[in-house]
Amino acid sequence: MKDARERWVRTGGVELCVAELGDPERPTVLLVHGYPDSKEVWSEVAERLADRFHVVLYDVRGHGRSTAPRPLRGGFTLEKLTDDFVAVIDAVSPDEPVHVVGHDWGSVQSWEFVTVKRTEGRIASFTSMSGPSLDHFGHWIKKRVSRPTPRKVGQLLGQGAKSWYVYMLHTPVLPELAWRGPLGKRWPRILQRVEKVPAGDYPTPSLPQDAAHGAWLYRDNIRARLRRPRADAYAHAPVQLITPSGDAFLSERLYDDLELWAPQLVRRTLPAKHWVPRTRPDQLAAWIGAFVTSNEDGMPAKDSVATGRYADRFGGQLVLVTGAGSGIGRATAFAFAEAGARVVAVDRDAESAARTAEMSRLIGAPEAWGETVDVADEQAMEKLAEKVAREYGVVDVLVNNAGIGLSGSFLDTSSEDWKKVLDVNLWGVIHGCRLFGGQMAERGQGGHIVNTASAAAYQPSKALPAYSTSKAAVLMLSECLRAELAGRGIGVSAICPGFVNTNITSTSRFVGVDAAEEQRRQKRTSRLYGLRNYPPEKVADAVLRAVVRNQAVVPVTPEARGAHLMSRFTPRALRAIARLEPPL
Repeated sequence: MKDARERWVRTGGVELCVAELGDPERPTVLLVHGYPDSKEVWSEVAERLADRFHVVLYDVRGHGRSTAPRPLRGGFTLEKLTDDFVAVIDAVSPDEPVHVVGHDWGSVQSWEFVTVKRTEGRIASFTSMSGPSLDHFGHWIKKRVSRPTPRKVGQLLGQGAKSWYVYMLHTPVLPELAWRGPLGKRWPRILQRVEKVPAGDYPTPSLPQDAAHGAWLYRDNIRARLRRPRADAYAHAPVQLITPSGDAFLSERLYDDLELWAPQLVRRTLPAKHWVPRTRPDQLAAWIGAFVTSNEDGMPAKDSVATGRYADRFGGQLVLVTGAGSGIGRATAFAFAEAGARVVAVDRDAESAARTAEMSRLIGAPEAWGETVDVADEQAMEKLAEKVAREYGVVDVLVNNAGIGLSGSFLDTSSEDWKKVLDVNLWGVIHGCRLFGGQMAERGQGGHIVNTASAAAYQPSKALPAYSTSKAAVLMLSECLRAELAGRGIGVSAICPGFVNTNITSTSRFVGVDAAEEQRRQKRTSRLYGLRNYPPEKVADAVLRAVVRNQAVVPVTPEARGAHLMSRFTPRALRAIARLEPPL
C-alpha cells in the first residue's frame, strides 16, 4: 500500500503489525481482515478511503507480519482477539471512537467487538460483510431446531452444505498440511478462477502460514459459541450489513432476524461473490465512506440511506441513462434516484437533462448531473465517456435508452431515413456499450448494461420496417454481449416495453405522406397511446428489477409479453398479424 505507515502493537504475548494511511486527525476507519487473508486484502479499499479518513489495518495474530501465540491452541479465542482490538484502537485512536469494518472472520470477530460491554463507546459504527456473529448464528440454529418446519429445516441443511469447509478445518493436522502444501500453492489461481479475484499483489507470500494458523479461529470458537451463544449480544453502535448475493459460504437467511440484535441496522446487497474487498473495492469504499460520514454527522443510521424499493442494492452506485430528458429515460433516472444511486442524466436537449438531474437530487440521489450529447455522434460519446470516468467514476449501471421512431413502408423509406434511425437506435447503443461497457470490463468489478429494445424487435410489422430492424439488432446485440461479458461479471438486459405513453409518439416521423398527413398521424398515434396509458414508471421499475435479477430479455406490457410468447411458440400467427393494415 502506497504511503502506508507501519507500527507494532504488543498485546497478550503477540506483536501486531499495524498500517495507517491518511490524516490521523480525521475519523478513524479500522479494517479487519478475514480467513485466510492478511491486511493486504483491504489494500484497494484502504487507498480509496485514505483521502477522506484515517485508515487503519492490522494483521490479525498469526497472520501476515503479526506474530502467532504460543501455543496455538486456545490462542485465537474471541476474548483474545478482542484484547488485540482494544490494544490497536488504544494506540491509533485513544481519544475518539473508531468505525470498524470487517470481512469474513474479520466481521465475525468485529461482531464480538461491537456487542461486548468493554468496547461500548469506543466504536462509532460497524460495517459487516460475509461474517455473522457466532452468537446470532447460534440463536438462529436453536430457533430452527426447537421449532422445525420444512422451510426451517431446509435453511439449516442449506447453510450446513455451505459450511462444509468448517468441518474440514476442525480435523487435526490435515488443514495445516494442505495449506502448507498443494492448496497454498494453488490458492491464488483458485481465487482468480472461481471468485474472479484479479491477479496482483494479493494474496501475499505468507498465505500458507496464515491459513495454517487461522484454522484455530474455527477450532477455538465455533463449537463453543454455537452451543452456548450469548443472550446479550446486542450491537451498541449503528451497523451496516453488506451481503454479497453470490456468497458461496453464507446463506442470506442467516441475517433474517438481525434487526433484533442490531436496532440501528442498514442493509445493502451486492451482486458479487465472497471476496468483495478485492472484486468490488469501489462500491465498498463508497458505502463505507457514506456510512461513516453520516454517523460522524450525527445522522441516524436508517436516515442515512434512500428508502426506495431497491435502495439496498443501488445506494451509492453510479448510473448513466441516455434519453433521460423525458419518457422512459426520465422515469428510469428517477427510479434509480429513489434507490439512492448517483445519476448521470444524458439527453441531446441540455435543458431537459439538467431538469432530470435536478429532480433526481430532490427525489433521493446523493448526486446527479445532466450531460448533453447526441448518442449517434461517436466522437461526442467518446468525450462524454472520458468526462464521466474522470469526474464521476466508472459507471455501475448503463441504460442505453435514447431512441427515435419512424413509421412507413420499406419502399417509402429513404436511405437517409434508414441512416437516422440506425444511427440513434442502434449505433447509439453500440457506442454506449463499447465505451462505458469497456470501462466496466477494464475496472474488473462487474456492472450491468440495460438496452432499450422494443416489442417490435420480435413482432414484425409492415408499417415499421426500419424501427423494427433497429430494435431487433439491439436485442441480438444484447444477447451477444450478455454471453461475452458474463465471465467479467457484467450483466446485460434487453428491455422491450411495448405501447407506453411517452412523447416518442408525437415526435416519430411518418414517411411516404405529406406534412399535414404526418401531423395527423402523429396526433392520432399519441391519442391511442394516451388511451392505452401505460405509464413509463412501470417500465422503469422493470429496468431496476431486470438489473437486480440479471434478466436477459424483459417484455414489459401485457401485449409485449404476449407477442414474445407468440414469437417463440406461434410465429406464423405473428407473421399473419404483420400483414394487417395498421390503423390510420
